[in-house]
Amino acid sequence: MPAPVPRKIVDLSLTISDDTPIYPGDPEPSLTIATTVANEGYNLHHVRIGSQTGTHVDAPYHFLNSGERIDEMELCKFVGPGFVIPALGKGEQEPITMEDVGRYVELAKAGQIVLFHTGWSRYAGEDKYFRHPYVEVDVVKALISKGVRTFAIDCINIDITGETDFPVHHAVAAVSGVIAENLSNLEAIDFDDPFISILPVKLKGCDGAPVRAVAIQF
Repeated sequence: MPAPVPRKIVDLSLTISDDTPIYPGDPEPSLTIATTVANEGYNLHHVRIGSQTGTHVDAPYHFLNSGERIDEMELCKFVGPGFVIPALGKGEQEPITMEDVGRYVELAKAGQIVLFHTGWSRYAGEDKYFRHPYVEVDVVKALISKGVRTFAIDCINIDITGETDFPVHHAVAAVSGVIAENLSNLEAIDFDDPFISILPVKLKGCDGAPVRAVAIQF
């Protein structure tokens, strides 16, 4: 039987550049030319980024010292059937609540990668990007109870940015789950049953890693 051929691949990733928005206080990205064809015979760049630059995933170790680090995690948590939960129309720093998305939570299944679609990625590069909607922890706990272990959002943070509490991060870390942030282009998933891949760079001992996130239609 021939292997399935993708009918469509949607890029869900921010481009990493010197201007990629970063969480306040994180290392600033820098991409510079190291060698050139003219001088050394080949082109090469020096890339300096944080472990959570651009579209990235968090390992449990990000908020739990005893948690798994990114290179220790089972890769099955980074690929699988996607389930998009629409959360459009939310304002600045407005919570996504069970009242908003409860009917979708009821439909979620174990093993799915849940993606919260806020549309906020269109503000990347603006100050408004950091005043994004966020997911209330009750929503995530309800999904965890259904067997979901991987959560993604098209904002810089699944929790509120600017606060010192990170309840969703702690809840997901406690079950050895995964959080993906800074996704984009979720509106381009215009087909049913997307297959999601958010495989991380294999960084030894780290709290997270950048990814090239995609949604695939077979």
